[in-house]
Amino acid sequence: MTLSELFLCLMLVGLFAGILSGIPAMLAIAGVPFVVAVIASLFGAFDLSFLDFFPSRVWGVMSNTLLMSVPLFILMGVVLERSQLAERMLEVLREMLGASPRGLALSVLLFSALIAASTGIVGATVVMLGLVSLPAMLQAGVSPRVSSGIICASGTLGQIIPPSILLVLLGDQIGNTYLEAQQKAGNFAPDAVSVGDLFAGALLPGLLLVGLYGIYILFTLRGAHAAIEDTGRKRVPLSRILGVFLPPLLLILAVLGSILGGVATTTEAAGLGAVGTILLAGYTRGGVGRAGRGVILSAVVAGGVLVLLRAFGFVPPSGLGTPAGFIALLAATLIAAGVVFAGWRLMRTDILVPAVIDTLRISGMVFGIVIAASMLSLVFRGFGGDELVAGFLEQVPGGKWGALALVMVVVFFLGFILEAVEIIYIVVPLLGAPILATDFSPVWFAVLLAMNLQTSFLTPPFGFALFYYRSVAPRSITTMEIYRSVIPFVAIQLVALALLITFPAVVTWLPDMLFR
Repeated sequence: MTLSELFLCLMLVGLFAGILSGIPAMLAIAGVPFVVAVIASLFGAFDLSFLDFFPSRVWGVMSNTLLMSVPLFILMGVVLERSQLAERMLEVLREMLGASPRGLALSVLLFSALIAASTGIVGATVVMLGLVSLPAMLQAGVSPRVSSGIICASGTLGQIIPPSILLVLLGDQIGNTYLEAQQKAGNFAPDAVSVGDLFAGALLPGLLLVGLYGIYILFTLRGAHAAIEDTGRKRVPLSRILGVFLPPLLLILAVLGSILGGVATTTEAAGLGAVGTILLAGYTRGGVGRAGRGVILSAVVAGGVLVLLRAFGFVPPSGLGTPAGFIALLAATLIAAGVVFAGWRLMRTDILVPAVIDTLRISGMVFGIVIAASMLSLVFRGFGGDELVAGFLEQVPGGKWGALALVMVVVFFLGFILEAVEIIYIVVPLLGAPILATDFSPVWFAVLLAMNLQTSFLTPPFGFALFYYRSVAPRSITTMEIYRSVIPFVAIQLVALALLITFPAVVTWLPDMLFR
């Protein structure tokens, strides 16, 4: 073992020790490699000139328009959760499906699938499900273990069902790594990989996972009987169903449809979602008044007009010199008025300011890890780690399939001790390049990683969904019981992962239909 390889091993050991020590992950991911690099340079094992590229990498993160969508998607989810729109959706679903064990469990699953496309924030979803649905499921006769597993697993669906923050971050890393790996392999004109490709590729696998969860729930609760008398479904008025579900569904379709339809970029669609969520939350708050509702509805209609203009290409870059440009300006003015009014209402009801603070906190954590990972990848390459990894994966039995299996196993076990964002920015640059240099579909590989990473939210001891659920679960449900409750759902996720590996068309069919 050379001196550089020795320091590389020390860096990796120190990295995991730093993360597990409890210090902020950003400091561990950036600080440990920097300290090891400085020490190694004293022994002639590292060239500090590699660190000259760090400022340009930070600037690349700051100027990356794709990453601008992350805080917008986060704001969208936080506002939706704080305005209690999600709780109303869950309540209507419970009334429609009945108070039977199966009905309640399926309502939680279906609600989570719907809300996953709106929030993508595991903590908020799990806490809300724990507070709202757990007492009802326990009262209906669902065992604490099964209830806990359903809530924790359903709360993580936002990581695989688009639009997902996890997929945005994966798209950024996969796109850059794939381009570099293909050019290094001699392909100087590879097809670009966009977040839209990943959204399209993850849509069917996300629905597949929901279906597998549903089959498990039906099978597990097939003999369960409600412990309360009112087990029948209630006749919910159609007007209430439409009033609760139609606006969020239209918002989801507008965001996802504009991306998959090529009408808007991911960042533009995220902005549309954030603005639409603020308008929706402002409209549903009490005391808005007829005039206020008119202002917000006018803004919503104006937003639809802008999307249509963009879809049909009626707004030229020159802007206002055409009738379409004038209509676009008028629509933008109405949207601004509606957002200002809705924002004022949300400030008065103490929703907007806490939502913005939560958005800043979560976004700061994400971008801190993104920037810190730039330091890690620079030092890793400075030690020649990329060449060592490529050489090692080439020697794995089974060729490219053996290398893929090894990467999937590494990601799965890293999920026990690391958070998904950390794994993305550590594993993809370090282990993903050799895989992406092959003829594997980068979209397929990215969705496999996303499905695998979802298990990291459920695997003890550091599964974030487990921590959030523990904070709201009654003390009668022990921590070990929570750990055991998620084992079947982790197994289901691995089954889904195996199906995607066996049948790649589940991932690649929709992107090929839309973008190729």
